[in-house]
Amino acid sequence: MLLTPEQEKIGRDNFDQVVGQSRRDFMKTAVAAGAGMGAVYFGYEKLQGDKVKCAVIGTGDEGNVLITQHPDDYMDIVAIADLRPTNRDRAFKGDGNEHRVGLVKKLGAERAEKIQVFSNHRELLAKKDELGLEMVIIAVPLNQHAPIAMECLDAGLHVLSEKLMAHNIKECKQLIRKAKEKKLLYAVGHQRHYSVLYDNANHLVKEGHLGEIKFIRAQWHRNNSFPGRDSWRKSIPRDDAQAVSNEMAKEFGYEDLNQLVNWRLFNETGGGLMAELGSHQMDAASIFLGKVHPLSVQGFGGKIFYGIPGVGPEDKWDDDREIDDSIFVTFEFPGKTYWADEEQTEVKNPRDVCIVTYSSISTNRWEPYGEAVFGSRATLVMKTEKEALLYKEASPTSGGGIDTRLWLVEGKSGGGVIDSYETTAAPKAVDTKVSEVSRGYTEEMEHFCHCIRTNNFKGPKEGGLKCNGTVAMADAIMAITANLAMKHKIRIPFKKEWFDPESDATPEADYANYGEQPVA
Repeated sequence: MLLTPEQEKIGRDNFDQVVGQSRRDFMKTAVAAGAGMGAVYFGYEKLQGDKVKCAVIGTGDEGNVLITQHPDDYMDIVAIADLRPTNRDRAFKGDGNEHRVGLVKKLGAERAEKIQVFSNHRELLAKKDELGLEMVIIAVPLNQHAPIAMECLDAGLHVLSEKLMAHNIKECKQLIRKAKEKKLLYAVGHQRHYSVLYDNANHLVKEGHLGEIKFIRAQWHRNNSFPGRDSWRKSIPRDDAQAVSNEMAKEFGYEDLNQLVNWRLFNETGGGLMAELGSHQMDAASIFLGKVHPLSVQGFGGKIFYGIPGVGPEDKWDDDREIDDSIFVTFEFPGKTYWADEEQTEVKNPRDVCIVTYSSISTNRWEPYGEAVFGSRATLVMKTEKEALLYKEASPTSGGGIDTRLWLVEGKSGGGVIDSYETTAAPKAVDTKVSEVSRGYTEEMEHFCHCIRTNNFKGPKEGGLKCNGTVAMADAIMAITANLAMKHKIRIPFKKEWFDPESDATPEADYANYGEQPVA
């Protein structure tokens, strides 16, 4: 959705205005909390007692984001581990930007010097007692999320893992069961669960201000088509080549050093665009729909740009990536009257569905990544996890559209209803300060540490981890099943037992031999 700067400002003002009015009392408390705003929003408190001793396993792109965002009041990073020496060095020095500042700048040189460094996670786990380790953050390539998490759980450590939860759903279920067996906390970093911006947006959805939601569109479009440009294709640094042999890479789950460095490009180590990018946005869509499980998925995915002689610059012609460079998927989600009962055993209104589309391409970035929620009364646009824009639908009695300013008025039933106004200044609302709030990384780590200190093993609705293993597995099921639907070029209905951690049923098992024998 392309808007002028003026129209974008109107959308931001509309969102802040309606949120400020509809959450007035809550926002006063949240704003007064200052740095503790996340705690107010997500139901935890400032940490009591010692900071939780943590190690970061995997200090590449995502690991360094988490290092930068980690809450020093809650968490004490005592060690890092990474196979690649350049990543270990990067953990301390950062990338010279605000997204990855490094431990030296984050904590100061004196404290950073005390952090122990290991060349792999097994060396680190051997020293866990000496370090006083309580938890780990895992930010390694996808195929090693589950194996390393299992080793850490077996070692008695709480685990916060990067997404996707695992490379397949069988591993997801094994992780949930292992954490339960060991009485340890396990969560996955789908950070939108801890985004104040998304929480405010979802509040508007739950209050009914958007009306009936029948369509959500999400996209993450990038342009890697220029010569020598590809954010996922990386050269192998000399220091890594000297320190990590192909044999060593195999020992830790990679075919060779190239697969370790460029893991996102290969099916054995990554999950493609759907896992790396789409899983976050499908998670957001499901949040807006009440975290209901989808009904079906279908789509197209293909390597339609890379590896085709004569298409694009010459350096793309012999590209050996295995993953698709473009994907387009369509999910069906149940509407609020679709099911006849909470157990979802009987369908009441089969036509009450919401369609969610997702696309990710590699040859154009005209639109920024984000989600657009199309309601019968208003449209909500989430832009790059940093902005939310709100626009009213025109009605028979009041205006609407991208140039219309909004405020909240009392409806006939007593609740708030968004309406347009013609003056240039809106009624004063409480400042939401959404522009100053993080993307959720800090808050998810704060809450994880708080749950450790308070021994909180409750579910998300009772104040426990908002993206625990069961919640994260649902996101993984959406991504992995979408990949299967694109691979086989079919529509796949989701099965209830796939989402049950106690059931051994998985989508990859059900469709392992698709085309050779009937699917049960």
